[in-house]
Amino acid sequence: MNLESDISNLKRIILLSPAHPLRGGIAALSERLAQELKSIDTDVKIYSFSLQYPGFLFPGKTQFTDDPAPKGLEILTLINAINPFNWWRVGIIIQKEKPDLLLIRYWLPFMAPCLGTIARIVKKNHYTKIIAIADNIVPHEKRPGARWLTNYFIKPVDAFLVMSQSVEQDLRQFTKTKPSICTPHPIYDNYGESIEQEAAKAFLKLSQNEKYILFFGFIRKYKGLDLLLHAMADERVRSLGVKLLVAGEFYDDAAFYHQLITQYNLEQQVILHTDFIPNERVKYYFGAADLVVQPYRSATQSGILQIAFHFEKPMIVTNVGGLPEIVQHEKEGYVVEITPKAIADAILDFYDNKRGEILHQGVKTGKKRYTWNNMIDGIQTLYKKLNNG
Repeated sequence: MNLESDISNLKRIILLSPAHPLRGGIAALSERLAQELKSIDTDVKIYSFSLQYPGFLFPGKTQFTDDPAPKGLEILTLINAINPFNWWRVGIIIQKEKPDLLLIRYWLPFMAPCLGTIARIVKKNHYTKIIAIADNIVPHEKRPGARWLTNYFIKPVDAFLVMSQSVEQDLRQFTKTKPSICTPHPIYDNYGESIEQEAAKAFLKLSQNEKYILFFGFIRKYKGLDLLLHAMADERVRSLGVKLLVAGEFYDDAAFYHQLITQYNLEQQVILHTDFIPNERVKYYFGAADLVVQPYRSATQSGILQIAFHFEKPMIVTNVGGLPEIVQHEKEGYVVEITPKAIADAILDFYDNKRGEILHQGVKTGKKRYTWNNMIDGIQTLYKKLNNG
């Protein structure tokens, strides 16, 4: 079979993923991916969720965003994640539509029955290829039955695109033979242009005379905000006069973190903006910060880092999962062990040794590794491989 004809046959794609008006990083990446696919003359539809999680299972305040819908995208809110009759109906719709490719986002075993059932039904048309974009294979937080559920999803999928080597290693626990490709998480370039630090601080009503580090994104135990609070209590960090700006919604027990702040007398050092951050405000938080800190206990890849790369901000990450693959140590930031002291050491080195400008230049150069072309090429390569047996 001619390889060029394989690519030319990839004209109609259905992307099965959360999308507007659902909020969050998965929706944002899928919308941006759909726009990129459309730019290469591909017909793309997003099949999203009318119900993603039952309310009692969702830890945040709302699953929906007030941001305007992305322009130029066809988003159909058809999928009910907890209704098996709906899975059959959606599967039959896609089966009859016969897209060349069904792209499925997979991030959580809870979604496996829904997504795995739809994939099985679509395969019955003996035409559509199925590729999963796997954010995670093994979840950050262990749940009963997670392995069985993930295996149920993996079986009908033809190939996998992963965004870190750690996820690829997890995938091989479930399948040794199905093709996969690893492409880095692309930059989130949909949050606007960078804002000068002075203007960003003014917008957020922050002091112009203070130095700020940023913890951004929803707050869960595995993201390690408590480790960063312990680091902020280090007397060496206190002496710097640096402030920690926490921007993101609690998906965990807020009282635990408030108690730590009180216990260590951090009320003057920690600024909490713990509502969901709308898209149009993201640039101000990154603009105000000197440094972005992700003190995760576990990780695969991170969309937050790709926002930091877009806004050219140096980073501190812990040495877990795929994070060391993303940030080059002492060139674009720091890769440290999962301890408050190691995090504090990096903060101290950044300010005491005036590393800001050299790390900024490293991030500016390094962001070129994370273009959208890499992900598009990965999808096309897998599709070509599936068509050639």
